Amino acid sequence: MGLTTALGLAKLGHSVVGVEINPEKLHSLNSGKLPIYEPGLESELLGSLKSGRVVLKAAIQDATSDSKMFFICVPTPQDDVGAADLKFVIAASKDVAEHASPDSVVVIKSTVPVGTGEMLRSLIGRDDISFASNPEFLREGSALQDFMEPDRILVGADTSKVSDNVLALYANIDAPKLSTSVKSAELIKYAANAYLASRLSFVNDLAALCEQVGADVDDVVSGMGSDSRIGSRFLHPGPGWGGSCFPKDTRALVSVAQNNGVSLGVVGAAIQSNDNAFSRVVTRLKSLLGNELNGKIIAVWGLAFKANTDDTRDSPSLEIIKRLLSKGSKVTAFDPIASAPNWEGLTQVETAVEAATNADALLILTEWSEFSQVDPKPIANVMSGSVVLDTRRILPVEKWSSEFETFKILGNGA
Repeated sequence: MGLTTALGLAKLGHSVVGVEINPEKLHSLNSGKLPIYEPGLESELLGSLKSGRVVLKAAIQDATSDSKMFFICVPTPQDDVGAADLKFVIAASKDVAEHASPDSVVVIKSTVPVGTGEMLRSLIGRDDISFASNPEFLREGSALQDFMEPDRILVGADTSKVSDNVLALYANIDAPKLSTSVKSAELIKYAANAYLASRLSFVNDLAALCEQVGADVDDVVSGMGSDSRIGSRFLHPGPGWGGSCFPKDTRALVSVAQNNGVSLGVVGAAIQSNDNAFSRVVTRLKSLLGNELNGKIIAVWGLAFKANTDDTRDSPSLEIIKRLLSKGSKVTAFDPIASAPNWEGLTQVETAVEAATNADALLILTEWSEFSQVDPKPIANVMSGSVVLDTRRILPVEKWSSEFETFKILGNGA
């Protein structure tokens, strides 16, 4: 998010100084190499460094001489009880406040609980600088495009002057621009993510029902999604949701609500539903294997929480693999980009065919488009079993069902 913000602002014509305190990451970035996988970002980084629009430094004091806007783009991970851990936001804000000149604006892009801006103002104790909330709505795999072509740009500030100054940075982007209070802006990001996660949980529960009653969830979703009040976005069934945002943001929102004496029953149910989705994948695979997972070799295609990223944070794939390992299975995994953790019983290999070799079953857990192009015949030839469970609904049904005795699609009762 920080790198995308820096490159996006530079692309809009601004001069940007980025601060990265990790020496290895800073060296990599200054060499034009990304420490993450994000399509389109590396070429943009190279161009921005070459033009001088982006300069990267190791300390905030090297970035304050001419700067008036300071964007905080640090992580807000979960703490032990599910609330947002603000230690990085607090540390970065303190560093900025120590070196910022009067009339500077500290812009929080990190996802933070409602009331964080107020807390930071009190903690910093500088009346000559302002705080604003400018939440990011970037999807991994299309982050730069989302920055340049957003659905909306949101700024929360205590005065219209501060809000206008921040929004002016985005003047060349043709998108609705919304001004709210700081607290409202902080809550909007959590509300959006919680709602989208709830939609995904709903459609995954619906897919489970379709399997039991013999319906096809694609038909059901098409029928309900054609209602203009509902729409079809975020109604795609899968093995569960994950990633760097939805799991932590839903739990953080529930924590904020509880601390304020409010029950968010729908969000809590969505979280529980998501855990149930992981278990359902394991249970269905077990039933396809004669109700036995112990000693079975399971091929898994996909480790990242979604396609076009190497991010495995709270990945549904890893959660399902963990549950398979606990049942005594061995897992051989392939992912085009992402890396597997060092778990006993889990082996990562270099190709999709190698992952399937000698496997009793093949499980598709990430929707990489290249998986849909794989010829099923060589896969069937190297597997010891004939079970395929496609939880992402991306494999061509006719081709794969002709090669495998048991080819099943998540959410399809047939």
